[in-house]
Amino acid sequence: MYEVKLPELGDGIETATVACWHVQENDPVQPEDDIVELVTDKASFQVQAGQAGIIKKIRVNEQQEATIGEVLAVIETP
Repeated sequence: MYEVKLPELGDGIETATVACWHVQENDPVQPEDDIVELVTDKASFQVQAGQAGIIKKIRVNEQQEATIGEVLAVIETP
């Protein structure tokens, strides 16, 4: 299993809001796939899967806030 976590964003930003998931649970992904769009008060950005596999669990729903290092999704790896 691979955990997709909210990365460091810089500029003292500690949280981001999930704007939109580009995948659903049980979808296959590749490492370079953008899987979620996050927004802060300064910008929006995409988070990539980071590993090939299947999205097993989305842990933070759309419009919910996440903190740096929090697990956004879990990918089952081959």
